[in-house]
Amino acid sequence: MYPLLLDLGFVNVYSYGVILAAAYVLALRFALHRARGAGLDGQRIVDLGILGIVGAVVGAKLMLVAVDFDRFAGDPSQLMALVSSGGVFYGGLLLAVPVCWWYIRRTGLPLWTTCDLFAPGIALAQGVGRMGCLLAGCCYGQPTEAPWGITFTSTLAAANVGTPLGIALHPTQVYEAAAVLLILGVLLAGERRWRAFPGRTFWTYLLLYGVARIVLELFRGDPRGTVFDALPTSQFVSALIVPASIVMLVRLGRRSAAAGARGVPAPPARRK
Repeated sequence: MYPLLLDLGFVNVYSYGVILAAAYVLALRFALHRARGAGLDGQRIVDLGILGIVGAVVGAKLMLVAVDFDRFAGDPSQLMALVSSGGVFYGGLLLAVPVCWWYIRRTGLPLWTTCDLFAPGIALAQGVGRMGCLLAGCCYGQPTEAPWGITFTSTLAAANVGTPLGIALHPTQVYEAAAVLLILGVLLAGERRWRAFPGRTFWTYLLLYGVARIVLELFRGDPRGTVFDALPTSQFVSALIVPASIVMLVRLGRRSAAAGARGVPAPPARRK
C-alpha cells in the first residue's frame, strides 16, 4: 500500500489521484472508440465524458462527506483527506447522471445509445480505480482469517482514511475490481450475442453492478453510513437500482420488439 506516490516537498502526489486519472482517461478513450464505431460525434462524446467525470468526482466526494458527516464535522481538517482518498461511487453516479442527461438532451445525442457507449467504460474505470483505493487504503474490508487477507501498515493511510493496521482484512478493493471487470466482459460479450436494443448495455451494467455491490457490502469494514440504521448506504441504493434496472430492460426490450413488429429495423448488435 502506497497512499503517497511522490513527496516533492511543495506538493504531494497521491497514488489514488494518479490511478483515478488513469481510469478516467481509459474510460473516455474507450467510449470515444465505441462512439466512432456507432457514427456519433466524437467531440460531443469527449465533452460529455469530461462533464460526467467532473460530476462523478464532485458527487463521490459530497456523498463521502454526507455518509461520514460526524467525522468531518468533528474535525474539519479531515476534509483534506478527500484529496487522497476515494469517494462513494454511487454519489458520483447520482450526480453524473443528471449532468450527462442535461448535456445529451441539449446536444441531441441519442439517449440510450449514448448511455450504452459509456457503460463498459464505466466498468473499466471502476476496475482500475479500485486499485487506487487499494493503494490509498480506503474502502477496506472486515477482518478475516482467509489466506488471501491483506494487512495494511501505512500510518499515513490510517491517518487519512482510518485504515486498520496490522490486521488481515478482506481485500474488498480487489473483490470489486474483479467483479466489475467480469461485468465488463459480460457487457461486451452480450453486445455480440444478445438481441440489441438501445439501453440494454447500460441497464444491464446497472443491474449486474447493483447485485455485485449488494454482495460486496457484506465484506466491507469501513464507515460508509447507513439507511434506517440498518443497511449500508450503497447497499440500499443498490437495492433500488436492481429492480429499476429490470423494469427498464423489460420496457425497452418490449418497445424495441414492438417497433420491429411495425417494420422499424432494430439496431444491429455491436461488433466492436
